[in-house]
Amino acid sequence: MPPSPSAPIESHAQRPSRLQRRAAATALVLASALHAAAPACAEASDSAAAAPADWTTAFQATYVWQEKAAFPAAYSGPDSLGTQRALSYSFTGTAMLGGRPWRDGELYLNVEGAQGVPLSGLTGLGGFTNGEMARSATPNLSVYRARLFLRQTWNEGGAQEAVEAGLTQLAGTVDRRRWVLTAGNLLVLDVFDGNAYSHDPRTQFLNWSFMTYGAFDYAADGRGYSWGAVLERYHDDWAVRAGRFIQPYEPNGQPLDPRFLRRFGDQLELEHAHRLDGQPGKLRLLLFRNRARMARFDDALGLAAATGTVPDLDAVRGPERNKRGIGLGLEQAVTQDLGVFARWSRADGLTETYAFTEIDRSTSAGALLQGSAWGRAQDTVGLAAARNGLSGPRRAFLAAGGIGTFLGDGALRYRPEAVVELFYSVQLARALWVTLDWQRIRNPGDNADRGPVHVGSVRLHTEF
Repeated sequence: MPPSPSAPIESHAQRPSRLQRRAAATALVLASALHAAAPACAEASDSAAAAPADWTTAFQATYVWQEKAAFPAAYSGPDSLGTQRALSYSFTGTAMLGGRPWRDGELYLNVEGAQGVPLSGLTGLGGFTNGEMARSATPNLSVYRARLFLRQTWNEGGAQEAVEAGLTQLAGTVDRRRWVLTAGNLLVLDVFDGNAYSHDPRTQFLNWSFMTYGAFDYAADGRGYSWGAVLERYHDDWAVRAGRFIQPYEPNGQPLDPRFLRRFGDQLELEHAHRLDGQPGKLRLLLFRNRARMARFDDALGLAAATGTVPDLDAVRGPERNKRGIGLGLEQAVTQDLGVFARWSRADGLTETYAFTEIDRSTSAGALLQGSAWGRAQDTVGLAAARNGLSGPRRAFLAAGGIGTFLGDGALRYRPEAVVELFYSVQLARALWVTLDWQRIRNPGDNADRGPVHVGSVRLHTEF
């Protein structure tokens, strides 16, 4: 079927209402105000964070408002990014309870609430513009358990290092030579690819291209979480970690398949810490393998050629298949206030995306700068760029009119998607940050017949 002419594909029903946007933003500001109204408690909390803690609580809330400008396109398809001006928002709030049930053991529970309205139903891009937006997002607030996991550490000596408190971490000290086992309900990225400068869309870059390796199709449900286990070994400057997590029953679906011996996501990471001109840095190598009921692009193309139809992934999704990939990562402090990062990743690209996004190869780099030089040490400026690409089989599938989970313009004149993001985060109060963010995406969805796209964002974030 030939592609349809370029036309608006975002209905009025998909636009966030003023009431929904204001309710989410008001909840965040009230939470921050309540925290600011109790400075004595805050100071006590900070003191506790510096010393070993037997239990702790924490809270975060993040609101992201986005506006996408209208942009040109030769045509649009069912999974295209809409060409008209559009608005979007997301809200998340997370409460954490953590404690030590026994020596060197830690137990964590996170309860999360989320709501939002994505741009174009979260389709039409490889690097989506809001890392806080999940495939399962709806305009109504959903409350769910995000994490419930146990961490056990076996210290084996060597020098000690401090561990800061966070949503998934108790403050304390650990040996630099240790074994760590983490098991339960959590996010794969809670343990893997912990890049200091490009990891958290709540405080750093918003685009999915900078959350982790673009081609890392890690196991997760529609909200980004899974169940699994990770074993880590730390030995001075070296660390190695291996983990297995369960997959959803269907691509980007919410229910998870508990058959971890049959369908799973495996990852192995090697990490080395170093110092360059006295400044800390880390190098990482990631290998991953997924096994699930994934459709192959070549099978869909073959069936379409034999039947004279448009290729359809659902028609060829059969037995379990494997997907393999690799990632290389760098983080490096340049000065006390300036840090840089870089990532390169590649997946085999033979099968459909199962849990992350439609990127088969990606290169990204960027920097974060703290505002000490102008008297604003808690402010941050960030600048990053990414180049996302598709495998040959995926290109052929999309060019023939195939529709993927996130991409499907009805045709494709391939050119890698290029993302640039710039933000400034300012601390307005003790526990409140406001970020102004701008993104430019050239060749959205890897299609040279569409774009470029400009997206402006305002992010409100509080944590304590």
